[in-house]
Amino acid sequence: MRDYRDSKAMAKAMREALAERDITITHSEALEIVARQFGLINWNIMSAKIDKDEAARSAQGIALEQAVPIVRIFDVAKASEFYLGFLGFAVDWEHRYGDNFPLYMQISRSGLRLHLSEHAGDATPGGNMCVYMTGIRDLHKELQAQDYRYMKPGLQDDGDRVELQVIDPFNNRIRFMEIKSR
Repeated sequence: MRDYRDSKAMAKAMREALAERDITITHSEALEIVARQFGLINWNIMSAKIDKDEAARSAQGIALEQAVPIVRIFDVAKASEFYLGFLGFAVDWEHRYGDNFPLYMQISRSGLRLHLSEHAGDATPGGNMCVYMTGIRDLHKELQAQDYRYMKPGLQDDGDRVELQVIDPFNNRIRFMEIKSR
């Protein structure tokens, strides 16, 4: 039986069931509904409860997980064109506190997760992140084949690593790096 820790899966199942009846809701709306079903005011409280319980379970030892960078965006269409179209990420979920509120969303590709935020104060534009990876030459070929008019990144071979750098429309830099095996 599912419990509150399965709330994201429950929200997804609800959206799919409603879609079969031609009723469309966003993932964030579904999360809010699931939180209320468990007697909580909103998804933020539910999420904090889940995080607290997970922290308690790992209290027997330190367990760090992947960091998820928050990337500041100012235009959803331009962010989508770059991250979804050009780089090939997929949307995991979106959240807005209401109509005409800033967007906060998670995107992912091959295990890398990023949070894109229109909220002032979440991050500073012009950030820089390093993403270690394998298959950088394949990624380079894929990006070169894209019809993205603002960028055609090259590869830089620094001897012990190969680097491919992209800059989003908001001046956030991603440096993809592959360490060469010796």
